[in-house]
Amino acid sequence: MVKINEHYTEIGNNYLFAEVARRVREYKENYPDKKVISLGIGDITQPIVPAVIEAVHKATEEMSKAETVRGYAPDFGYDFLVNAILRHDFQERGIHLEPDEIFVSDGAKSDTGNIGDILSPDNYIAITDPAYPVYVDTNKMSGREIELLPCTPDNNFVPSFPKKTADVIYLCYPNNPTGTVLTKDQLKKWVDYAIENQSLILFDAAYEAFISEDDIPHSIYEIPGAKKVAIEFRSFSKTAGFTGMRAGYTVVPKELIAKTSKGESISLNALWKRRQSTKFNGTAYIIQRGAEAVYTPEGQKQIKKVIDYYMENARIIKESLDSMQLKTYGGINAPYIWVKTPDGMSSWEFFDFLLDKAQIVGTPGSGFGESGEGFFRFTAFGNRENTLEAVERIKTLLGE
Repeated sequence: MVKINEHYTEIGNNYLFAEVARRVREYKENYPDKKVISLGIGDITQPIVPAVIEAVHKATEEMSKAETVRGYAPDFGYDFLVNAILRHDFQERGIHLEPDEIFVSDGAKSDTGNIGDILSPDNYIAITDPAYPVYVDTNKMSGREIELLPCTPDNNFVPSFPKKTADVIYLCYPNNPTGTVLTKDQLKKWVDYAIENQSLILFDAAYEAFISEDDIPHSIYEIPGAKKVAIEFRSFSKTAGFTGMRAGYTVVPKELIAKTSKGESISLNALWKRRQSTKFNGTAYIIQRGAEAVYTPEGQKQIKKVIDYYMENARIIKESLDSMQLKTYGGINAPYIWVKTPDGMSSWEFFDFLLDKAQIVGTPGSGFGESGEGFFRFTAFGNRENTLEAVERIKTLLGE
């Protein structure tokens, strides 16, 4: 009889956002006349910008002609996109990377989940708590030992070093779900820790485009020595609305060296190349042309306008919740507002309360980890009309 990976039985049957969707679906079936407004999942509501659409249309036309049709994409990305990434995201910030240190993919979620393929199940893992569920779940799937690093108002959402020396450390900044950030000095402490302990940092920078303050690093490679200890993940989903198009990239510097069980040195860059060429067939040409257009002058202007739109939503939500005497965090360098639930309600109690009484959907903080209990995440990825209506409903509800 076939045997299963028993670790899958330890993570629960429902992924957080699938459970949220299930409850909302059931509510809508029971109350079809109610207008439900979602400030929950971080999906886009604004159209993809014209520069990207134009590039996608042009690439689609190319696929209709024998002389310009493209087949399998390069495993690690077309040169035109890799070079645009290098120039805009790194060289303009004084960071030097080689083209073969960039790996274009179908998104940061895939890569943050799949990176464990090249790492031993024996590694001791440290993950900030609360955290994007993929970090914890995929390591549980491999049976790794995990230490959660609480990030709460008590420590200003700045995690302490793990009690036991960590082999691998997950950091996401700007943070999902709390919307909080680390300064360069705070991030440098983690890079120094990793250098001293020969640890690997997995740095999720999916929300770097939303940073508005000067002392907040957009890339971990702004910190000296980081290329020796860190892999960075980037996403076009939030930066440019590619949630339905799927594109991202991962940076694996060639300076990153690990040890085999026999003590032999091996390049993580080489291992990731081997993994990707075996299990991934490249991001579609049409999508990569769209991603390339993000880096054009017109694309950058258009993208900034959309990001500003979402961050205005964040300001509206945050200031409205603050006016209700709710304690909020984030919403300045990230499109998420993290709020303490009122009246001692648990995260899921507040979810059900908002859905039942005001037809508002958010995300229960406990779904992101133990330290998320008693908190709730609102997203700024709504349209303006719904955002304004949602906060007015919440004001009416909590003012009763």
